[in-house]
Amino acid sequence: MSPLDAFWHIANLFAPAWGLAALLGLAIKLAWWREAKALRWLRLWGWGAAGGALAVIVSLVLLGRDGRMAGYALLLLGVALPQWYLLSFRR
Repeated sequence: MSPLDAFWHIANLFAPAWGLAALLGLAIKLAWWREAKALRWLRLWGWGAAGGALAVIVSLVLLGRDGRMAGYALLLLGVALPQWYLLSFRR
């Protein structure tokens, strides 16, 4: 595997976490615009992406491979919990 192939392999592993974090951050800014006025979109995305990436790594270690439903549930929690914390407690 070439270094470029390895880069794309890793990027595609984390792409669902980053994409879900972006969509959820956008939904938060649109649906809860009064509560999220003080939060920057990039901050919401960054914390959600970090939580999702950590969830992908944990699910890979615990489940042995990517693509299991339990891994996707952990991914959803990993993205949603940091964004919920930022919206609820860190204004």
